[in-house]
Amino acid sequence: MADQGGKKAIKFGTDGWRAVIADQFTFENVEIVTHAVARYVLNKFSTDRPIVIGHDSRFMADRFARLSADILQGIGFDILLVEQYTPTPLVAFAAREYCSAGAMMFTASHNPPQYMGIKFIPDYAGPATPDITDAIVAHVHEYQQNGLPNLATGRQGSVEYFNPYSRYVDFLSTHVDFEALRKNPPKILYDPMFGAGLGYLDRIYKEKTGHRMDMIHDFLDPAFGGELPEPKDEYLSELMARVPRDGYDLGLANDGDADRFGIIDETGRYLGANQILPLLLRYLYHRRGYRGSVVRTVATSMLIDALAGKLGVKVHETPVGFKHVGEIMRREDVIVGGEESGGLSILGHIPEKDGILGDLLIAEMIAVEGKPLSQIYEDLLDEAGVRLHGISINLHLEDDLKKALMESMRTLKPGDVFAGRPIQGINTADGVKLLFAQSDWLLLRPSGTEPILRLYGESPDEKNIELFRKAVEERMHAPTA
Repeated sequence: MADQGGKKAIKFGTDGWRAVIADQFTFENVEIVTHAVARYVLNKFSTDRPIVIGHDSRFMADRFARLSADILQGIGFDILLVEQYTPTPLVAFAAREYCSAGAMMFTASHNPPQYMGIKFIPDYAGPATPDITDAIVAHVHEYQQNGLPNLATGRQGSVEYFNPYSRYVDFLSTHVDFEALRKNPPKILYDPMFGAGLGYLDRIYKEKTGHRMDMIHDFLDPAFGGELPEPKDEYLSELMARVPRDGYDLGLANDGDADRFGIIDETGRYLGANQILPLLLRYLYHRRGYRGSVVRTVATSMLIDALAGKLGVKVHETPVGFKHVGEIMRREDVIVGGEESGGLSILGHIPEKDGILGDLLIAEMIAVEGKPLSQIYEDLLDEAGVRLHGISINLHLEDDLKKALMESMRTLKPGDVFAGRPIQGINTADGVKLLFAQSDWLLLRPSGTEPILRLYGESPDEKNIELFRKAVEERMHAPTA
């Protein structure tokens, strides 16, 4: 990471700034970022609107949040500070619901426990777009070079503790059929992964349906049980084993700040966003009569495209990062928008990832359909008319090799042969995506938050998946070929 005036640069990735606590994520750097956010807000709103500050349950999250609140109050802003750990979707909702100038959310989402982060959530309740983060980062670098400015407005700000829970649940009730869940409740096992979903998803479900969901890992642990708080199959082994063993209809999970979801069907099979997004498109289209487009990132399964083609629904493809998905959701009707990493939102909801919403919608779908989730998924595949095999691998490479491999991939052009087949199209909006045939593709892109290259691919023919991996491996060892 480049230096700025002898200090490590503060870099905003696809979803904010994240760094290791006590290494780069320090009180000093939080003070710098807070001043940068303050300057952006002053330029847009002055001090006419409050700033919402939230935090999840990570180590020191409440301390960092309180520091920002004190700094912003001193500048002249009124602050709405969450009274306890709060999931990111509730803080994003509060940014819009309370007519704020935006929100600062202290979270590192699904990253390892030694990480902390800051997301700036604008007043529209979705991720900050690049023009906003670019402005904030420019201020950050200026302050690292020249020192902190005096932004005091001469106004005396205030700090008020608040809890957005009740208003959020009222809003959520307009998007989830809790009556269907009350009448036909699936038997649910929930894993909050020791994180901020605890006391939110389970509480909402009990209050709105009168039923309870059983739980595992149901206490706060800043170390997240020694695992990543990421709701992927490799971190949900206990949930995957318990659901079929103990006769549950459904397993639900959330990441550390509950903006991502993980779903386990009654057989113990993990279903990620690549399966859940088309499932919800089908459900919302047929059962609720939702109409509009669908949005997915460049790395997300094209199963959603196959279904959308049968339904006559337009598909938007965006670069990775929910900020791109949310931007489209803010300007047109979108039935469902999401990304492969476990984030989604739906028509009429906030344009931000909401893992609580995702979990509840799947539970509702089972209640309404009256079928096991495995059967509903088979129905989806039959309707879409395609069954896809996928690959998702993280390549941990040295910077020089990573750069050389990406440069080599960028020399490819339509008509070239890769993995034994001619390339029909290439998308370089985010990494390099090779298109071979319908629902048959390979993507290689650098992570925006971690020192890795991500390899994604999909094909109706399972043997092509291994060919994808081998072809990238061969090019890795001969990157200039």
